[in-house]
Amino acid sequence: MKIIDVTLPLSESTIAFPGDPYPRFTQTDTGRYLISDISLTTHSGTHIDAPAHYLKAGDTIDTIPLDHLIGTCRVLDVRSAGSTIDAGNIAKKIDNVERLLLKTTYSGSDEFIEDYPCLTPRAAKLLTRKGVKCIGIDSPSIESYHCDGTVHRELLSNGCIIIEFLDLTGVAEGDYDMAALPLRLAGLDGSPARVILIKRNGRE
Repeated sequence: MKIIDVTLPLSESTIAFPGDPYPRFTQTDTGRYLISDISLTTHSGTHIDAPAHYLKAGDTIDTIPLDHLIGTCRVLDVRSAGSTIDAGNIAKKIDNVERLLLKTTYSGSDEFIEDYPCLTPRAAKLLTRKGVKCIGIDSPSIESYHCDGTVHRELLSNGCIIIEFLDLTGVAEGDYDMAALPLRLAGLDGSPARVILIKRNGRE
């Protein structure tokens, strides 16, 4: 069994979406122990979007069903799609897939670019029609920088939880087991998360 951490390190240099504050950490040495103050947003680094992020009346991060975030998952390499991931780029490889992670050209990037890879509304509709419970991507957002929230609302209103800003560098396309756990932040719209993939011996 091989465990692969696909979480971006969270530090003061972590890429932030324009307009969002960068994470800040202050560590104090009391003489007997160290303790740190942390300042970040619910969408800093690798994070999970709850339905309340865009639906406002939807599930918050502490009430989303955890079975959407734990279980068999497929990593799909869509780097050939460039910055626009449409239904045709994923349609033939998602039958009977409940959790899907998209490896794009953004994995390994260390700066924000507006033209990051993202889903089209048509691709989002395909995922909800197929019953996908969780969609993850390695770019800053599942939706384009100049968006109106259509992709988020399509996914979140149909029970598809979103993971953004993964690190899929070096992760091969294929099937894995996944565990993606947010902090249990009562009533909030999202949370930073630790996301791991498990490759079991003998799995294709």
